[in-house]
Amino acid sequence: MKNLFDATVANQIKVRLGKLEPQSERRWGKMTAAQMVAHCSVSMQWAVGEVVPEKGALPARLMGRLVKPMVFRNEDPLRKNSPTAKSLIVADERDLDKERERLSGLIDKFAAGGAAGCTNNPHSFFGNMTPEQWAILMYKHLDHHFRQFGV
Repeated sequence: MKNLFDATVANQIKVRLGKLEPQSERRWGKMTAAQMVAHCSVSMQWAVGEVVPEKGALPARLMGRLVKPMVFRNEDPLRKNSPTAKSLIVADERDLDKERERLSGLIDKFAAGGAAGCTNNPHSFFGNMTPEQWAILMYKHLDHHFRQFGV
């Protein structure tokens, strides 16, 4: 399964990131391209342990444990309009170039750090995850949002 520990996959993601434009049209959701990139950066900060995810509400955590096996069983992309943790929502205006640079650096940090550089913190929705699961989820999350903007 594709994951961000694979340098080739990480580079492919960064190429797609480079194709985003400020005027890129979203196919679903509410965020602009710059807001989406900022949103993805915060999730990558979770994965590298720079930010600790808040503990989700009990119903969400229970749902997450039910959904988790479906997310990691195959290469299927994440669904459109999937729920988002409140701490990942970016509503203010952002500069796409600055956000792209930040996300690119976080992708590099995650990929270079490998399993040893991955967080031990539980995900707010999925709970405890292995480094490999984090690597798969980060790929799927970025892919999901890049498909949202057609890149």
